[in-house]
Amino acid sequence: MISNSTTAYQQHDHHRCLKAALQQARNRCSARKARLTPIRESVLHLLWQSHRPLGAYKIIEQLSIEGGKRILPPTVYRALDFLLELGLIHRLATLNAYIGCPFPDSVHSDYFLLCRECGSVAECSAESVNKAIVSTAERAGFLVESQTVEILGLCTPCLEKERKKDSGISSERVAGQEAGK
Repeated sequence: MISNSTTAYQQHDHHRCLKAALQQARNRCSARKARLTPIRESVLHLLWQSHRPLGAYKIIEQLSIEGGKRILPPTVYRALDFLLELGLIHRLATLNAYIGCPFPDSVHSDYFLLCRECGSVAECSAESVNKAIVSTAERAGFLVESQTVEILGLCTPCLEKERKKDSGISSERVAGQEAGK
């Protein structure tokens, strides 16, 4: 199994993630004789500033602010298509948003763990999950060409906060009940 859940959900140096992503992008572009134009690099940079997905219009808004001039939607969509084609980013259909791929050099199918509380997303890939999906599809007479699974829940830090909050409520109830005796 490959996963970036450790970095996606924990405080860490995003600069390191960003630097690695940009280097991987340059390497992939060089190997494919493709150009990582300034707009493509800017879009990738924005997507790697955190482990939270961004919608195209949020990207347009951010680029317009940073560049001091209005960026048109087709420009960003072309950059997104290029980055998707090179496997440098993923599109999360349920959120209609994009996120950087931490594993562009490995063949993998994806499942994403989306935290409903903080919005962070971890990308994972496990052969056992892939086999289960392909096997189920084959039994249904269906050929899998691509797969992306999006799983909504709570990341470890948000789950811990939720548990603390819940235990605080329980403690308050017990204290309130004992005071009423």
